[in-house]
Amino acid sequence: MYKTILVGFDDSQYSKSALVEAANLIKRHGGKLVLVHAVYFDTEEFGIAPEQLEKRFKVGEKACVQTKEMLTSEFGIEVQSLLCEGDPPTVIVDIAKEKKADLIVLGTYGRKGLNRLLMGSVTSQVIVNSPADVLVIKKTCTECTGEYKSILVPFDASVPSQIALNRALHLARMNSAEMTVQYVIPRYEEMIGFFRTESIKKSLHDEAQKILDTATRIASRNGGVPIKTDIREGQAGGEIVKAASEMKNDLIVMGSYGYRGVDKAIMGSTTERVIMNASCPVLVVK
Repeated sequence: MYKTILVGFDDSQYSKSALVEAANLIKRHGGKLVLVHAVYFDTEEFGIAPEQLEKRFKVGEKACVQTKEMLTSEFGIEVQSLLCEGDPPTVIVDIAKEKKADLIVLGTYGRKGLNRLLMGSVTSQVIVNSPADVLVIKKTCTECTGEYKSILVPFDASVPSQIALNRALHLARMNSAEMTVQYVIPRYEEMIGFFRTESIKKSLHDEAQKILDTATRIASRNGGVPIKTDIREGQAGGEIVKAASEMKNDLIVMGSYGYRGVDKAIMGSTTERVIMNASCPVLVVK
C-alpha cells in the first residue's frame, strides 16, 4: 500500500515508536523506509555558542547510524538515513516530496504531554503541508506492531472523508480488520441558539443515516468490506475520541480538513482535537 515511508526522527522515545511502527508496516507489506533527522539552526542560540551546532550534528549522526543498523538487523528492511539542517517540519515535508514518500510517520508525546503549541510547531505543520498521508503514533515501542484490527472512520460524505474511507477500506482488507464508520450530528442549537423540536431531531438523524448509507455503498463497491455504522451527537472531535476508546479501536482514519470544509490553514479543528486526545494512532489521509 505504501511504497516509501518517511519517519521524522529525533532520537526521542516517541520517534522511536514511530520508527518501530513504520518498520513493522514495511516488514508486513513491503516498501522502504527513509529516516530523517533535522538539526535546527537557531541564529540567536548558535551566535552565542556556535560550537553547539557541530556537536548536535555529531550526536544526530551517531543516533542515525545506530538506529539504521538496529532497523536493518532486527527487521531486515531497506533503510535510508538522512541528517539535515533546518526546521524539522520543513525538512520533513521537503524530503517527503523529494523522495516521493506516500506516508509520513510521526511520534507524539501522547495524550498528557501533547499541547496545542507542540501541534502547531511540528505535527500540524507537517499535516497541512505534507504531500502524503501522515500517521501519528501514540504508543510505546512494545505496542507498535504495524497491524490494525479495529478501525474507526469519521465520515461526513465530503470528498476528504470519502478519500479517507477508501484508504481505510484498503487497510481493513490488508489486516482483516473490523471497521466502523461514524457520523457525529452537530449540536446546532449550541451554535445558533435554535430550539430543536422532535421533527428537527428526526430530520437530523435521517440526514445522518443517509450519509452513512453513502459510506455503505462505497464499501460495497470497494471490495465488499463489511462495515458497522455509528451515529452520535455532540462535538465531533470529542465524540470520535470517546467512540474510539469505547470500541477499543487501534486506528482512526480521517481526512485532513475536518468536517465539512474546515480551512486548510488551521489544519481542521476536528482533526487536531482527535490527534491531541485519542489514545490510538491517527492516520490523516491527504
